[in-house]
Amino acid sequence: MVRDEDSNEEIYLVATEKQLNTKKVGIIVLIIVTLIALILTTKNIREIIKQHKVYEQYEAQIMALKKQEEDKIEQIEKKKQERMPKLTQEGRKNIENIYHSETKRAFLTFDDGPSTVTPAILDVLKQENVKATFFVLGSNVKQMPETVKKIYEEGHYIANHGYTHVYSSIYASPQAVLDEFNQCNEAVKNAIGVPEYHSHLFRYPGGITGGKYAQIKNEAKELLSQNDIVNVDWNALTGDAETKEPTIEYEMQKIQETVANKSSVVILMHDAQAKKVTAEALPQIISYLKENGYKFKNFYEIIK
Repeated sequence: MVRDEDSNEEIYLVATEKQLNTKKVGIIVLIIVTLIALILTTKNIREIIKQHKVYEQYEAQIMALKKQEEDKIEQIEKKKQERMPKLTQEGRKNIENIYHSETKRAFLTFDDGPSTVTPAILDVLKQENVKATFFVLGSNVKQMPETVKKIYEEGHYIANHGYTHVYSSIYASPQAVLDEFNQCNEAVKNAIGVPEYHSHLFRYPGGITGGKYAQIKNEAKELLSQNDIVNVDWNALTGDAETKEPTIEYEMQKIQETVANKSSVVILMHDAQAKKVTAEALPQIISYLKENGYKFKNFYEIIK
């Protein structure tokens, strides 16, 4: 009986030890599985964090590019607005007093363009850092839209000189004057790609005073004013339209005679096809005005 009891106890101890060993193995396996799970989880977390950081960097880059694009659009719009003439009451008064100034100022103006001469004039103006005003003809604008766009993009003022420059057509009636202005303005809008452009500034072919069409011009002046359009002539010139073959010396003599001691000068020149000499004389004209204390202005500073 004792042996049986000892045998049973021994069997029980062996069984218990096996159970303990099995539990130990189970615990060890569980620990290993848990460790593996933790390692994998940690790895996944690190991967997620890494991916999140990459996403944040990518998102930051996208936001930076978006901001750059918005800034670019804003700058384009700002420049567009700066080049958009806005006729105010102050601007009207400025036009009325254009020939009077407490300081010496000069407005370089070019009529009858654009033509193949215009790019040479633009090159001189760019080199001298001078802004001018171009009274363009609509018929020429339609033929040379790229040149008109260059005038606009380089910061010069594009004003209006009618469409045809044919006196019998443009001065047929006051309404005909307005129609030619609108036709020219439409050509300018198409050339520069700005549908809302309106120069508000007109120069009568031949000037507003005198001649057989004086009555029509005066009547048209009121009609233009009602449509937010003002006009300006000149009080100095190079004489490039007074003779068929002007020389540089001739133009310089005319400038000196007509500028004289005036404080504010609006200088008439032409960038028509036959006015190559004006482009050649322009550096000397600018130099002469600088030497005599004139500051260069254009009509963006007047029509405001």
